[in-house]
Amino acid sequence: MIISLIGYMGSGKTTTGKDLAKAIGYEFIDLDEFIEKKYAKKISEIFESEGELGFRKKEKEALREILTSTNIVLSLGGGTPVYYDNIDEIVNKSTSIFLRVQLPYLAKRLESKKHTRPLIAHLSNDEMMEFIAKHLFERNQFYEKAKYTISISNQSPLEILDEIMNQLKQEKIWL
Repeated sequence: MIISLIGYMGSGKTTTGKDLAKAIGYEFIDLDEFIEKKYAKKISEIFESEGELGFRKKEKEALREILTSTNIVLSLGGGTPVYYDNIDEIVNKSTSIFLRVQLPYLAKRLESKKHTRPLIAHLSNDEMMEFIAKHLFERNQFYEKAKYTISISNQSPLEILDEIMNQLKQEKIWL
């Protein structure tokens, strides 16, 4: 089985994914890291040399490859579900979980990490809030196709993990 974590940047997909994988004895894969290893290039370099379209093609290929595996917790890029038929592949070939974080919490989480996020590094905090709001408006229709949604505000990583584990147990996905 594959458990895919979907959500906007800063929603905690990587942290939660690592915790979940450890808790259930699965391998953890971050899609962006997988792409960087597979193509021996940083994501930023792929964007620079091939543009967003080139990156999205590589992302789709990598996603398809991973979705043939088993016993994986997969952290997806924030834009992954939006392109091609990726969301259908994700929903059909994995147990998908949307980590929904409301705008004020996302903005607060991302303010201190702006310098590590190329999409928002150059934005003021007000511009960043507007940018995130626009992205969420565009992307939520894809994110909401996930099988499960976990709403996150100020829970600890352990509380989020417990909520996911309880959901999986209720659905008899993980016993």
